[in-house]
Amino acid sequence: MTEPAARASGITKRFGATAALDDVSFDVMPGEIHALVGENGAGKSTLIRILGGVHGPDRGEIYVDGQACHFSSPREAIAAGIATIPQELRLVPALSIAENMALGDLPMRKRLGFAVGLDRARMRREARETLRVLDFAPDPDCPVRQLPFGERQLVAIGKALRRRCRVLILDEPTAALESHEIKRLFGVLGRMREQGVAIIYISHRLDEIVSLADRCTILRDGRVVAVSRRGEFDVAALVQAMTGRIGHDIHTETPSLGDTLLEETQSREDGMRLRAGEVVGLAGLLGSGKGRVLRRLFGVEAEPARVLIKGAPKRLSNPSHAVAAGIGMVPGERGLGLIMNQSVRDNILLASLDRFASRKGFDRSAADRTVTTLMELLDIRPRRAELKVSALSGGNQQKVILAKWLAREVDILLLDDPTQGVDVAAKAQIHALVRDFAKRGGGVLLGSSDLGELARLCGTVVALHRGRICARMERTDGLSEQKLLRAIGG
Repeated sequence: MTEPAARASGITKRFGATAALDDVSFDVMPGEIHALVGENGAGKSTLIRILGGVHGPDRGEIYVDGQACHFSSPREAIAAGIATIPQELRLVPALSIAENMALGDLPMRKRLGFAVGLDRARMRREARETLRVLDFAPDPDCPVRQLPFGERQLVAIGKALRRRCRVLILDEPTAALESHEIKRLFGVLGRMREQGVAIIYISHRLDEIVSLADRCTILRDGRVVAVSRRGEFDVAALVQAMTGRIGHDIHTETPSLGDTLLEETQSREDGMRLRAGEVVGLAGLLGSGKGRVLRRLFGVEAEPARVLIKGAPKRLSNPSHAVAAGIGMVPGERGLGLIMNQSVRDNILLASLDRFASRKGFDRSAADRTVTTLMELLDIRPRRAELKVSALSGGNQQKVILAKWLAREVDILLLDDPTQGVDVAAKAQIHALVRDFAKRGGGVLLGSSDLGELARLCGTVVALHRGRICARMERTDGLSEQKLLRAIGG
């Protein structure tokens, strides 16, 4: 088949003074996996939102099966055969698998040509038949909230297939998956490709792109800078095309460690100790307890954490106690660390308003200088402090959360998958900031599903299994992804 399943021609889109897309053309063929890559803010999200009917282009055309289309809503894009599976799945946790798959297109029982009620038997049958194609055979009456994330993702894909989508857009589909779930997903995508579904695949995991994609389009600053076929690109070439620079790992000397910043006073199987200048990693599969450790130390678990902070006893029963003790946290879900309808400026200053307050009032000029400095330091784009943080790309939102704690000048950072869904350049920046924070005497507790990240950044890695420490590994003993994988039982 020579006609693209979907094609964007000469798309231009501006948001105020910012050109998100500038004369971008892109197409995906039936039975093809076409990867779309670029740094945060390069225009990927804007392009898929236009293809998915969320935004309309200022200039340019969208074609589906050769026919020009003008979408005014996501419903119209879905009706034309384009379905988007976002990173945050749009499912209703309390409803069953079958009900979620049928939402928006409910099968009705008819009598004498009139709808008389919901046809639940048909709804269950269609759910089973559709999911069987994905090699997934759950109970269709099972509530979605009981499924692990990987299976919820299959339900979302099944929902798109049930509506006979011809173009499937996947945005960071492996960001929250374990290795065995990623293999399962890739198998599903391979079968969909064989059935002629066109797949647009967006990921910052460039090794996935190299192994999976038939073609790859690279965006930089809202423009297409390269289009390559399988075998014509590798990770280094993608990094260079995305950033204009040759990628390389940053290696630093072994840091000198200072006094203990944090130590849990209770005898716990998952108790933590952190020294000044130290980056301690937490490794574990889903359900291992690494996220719970971080939440407990930030005071958001039901059980208060009893710790020594620089030798002084503290009881951390809520986040305000943790912040007062000099602890900041970057959560795994960005929405939990930001107020989305507030500005970048307000979010950066949120945890440190008291620093700029005095009897004379609020020192706005000092606060603005801090915001400007941190936006430059972390390369937050666009450089518009008044912009709502919801308008930023995911990677730039992550940088805003980090800026919030740098403005507060905390001593301890708790990081829960801080580079999840972040592009290669932003990841390098965050890694450099973590190293610099530790080098200046801070302590970092880093939970990550990226074992390579833990091996590169951490001096010590603690492996957790079902809430217990099952291994402790030091850089001096030789940290590697393979050792970490064996330790966590992956």
